[in-house]
Amino acid sequence: MPSSEVAFERRVGAVAEISFNRPHRHNALDDELIRTWSALVKAALDDADVHCILLRGEGRSFSSGRDTAQLGHRADGESDLAFVARAQDGRLAMLTSRKPIVAALKGYVFGGAFETALSADMRIAATDAVFAFPEITFGLVADTGGTQLLTPLVGPSKAKYLLLSGARIDAQTAHAWGLVDWLVEPDELDRRALELATELAGAPPQAAAMTKLLVDQAWAGSIRNGIAQELLAQVALFAGDEHRATKAARLAALQRKES
Repeated sequence: MPSSEVAFERRVGAVAEISFNRPHRHNALDDELIRTWSALVKAALDDADVHCILLRGEGRSFSSGRDTAQLGHRADGESDLAFVARAQDGRLAMLTSRKPIVAALKGYVFGGAFETALSADMRIAATDAVFAFPEITFGLVADTGGTQLLTPLVGPSKAKYLLLSGARIDAQTAHAWGLVDWLVEPDELDRRALELATELAGAPPQAAAMTKLLVDQAWAGSIRNGIAQELLAQVALFAGDEHRATKAARLAALQRKES
């Protein structure tokens, strides 16, 4: 199941470590990576011998989000509705998992990768991490839980600022706002994240599952409803002229910047 774009390792202590592995592209999420990564996460969630999942990225970044070269690309004639719904199903599987999930964050943590981090139970970040939701700059919205997971952590004003501006914030700001739980130096991130995941994996699995369910019960219904609303909003935006024009202008600006 692993491919060159995703690394999987079973660690001592019942921890499954799953890593984005496109470091030359800051782990930008293309179709192959998403497909393999999603399958590995599902397999780890279903594996009774895995008690905790650790998500990380190879190279300098966790992930820069959706690869702009494939933005709006739909393989085999898949509809926007089916594409976004499939991504949301994976996100909901993480959110309803009985197992704790830890995200180790560094470098770019953008867009869908930011949403992945928010869907983890705990987040540990290196001091060089940078966070952003750039979807608005393409005429889109966050569509796999970003609006719903961000708001309880930072409040509506800061959530609207991040989602409406597309602005980047540094790790220190993210920590102060409650987006990440621990800050560490970059060369300490992998060790500290694995220590945390191993500690969580040591809890009795049934008691850990019950504890997660009880804590998450406070918001589970509203999150699920909000994600359904994200689906409707995103499909409508994909079909509109505003997105097409904004996307074309944004991609042209990125190409000029890279040239």
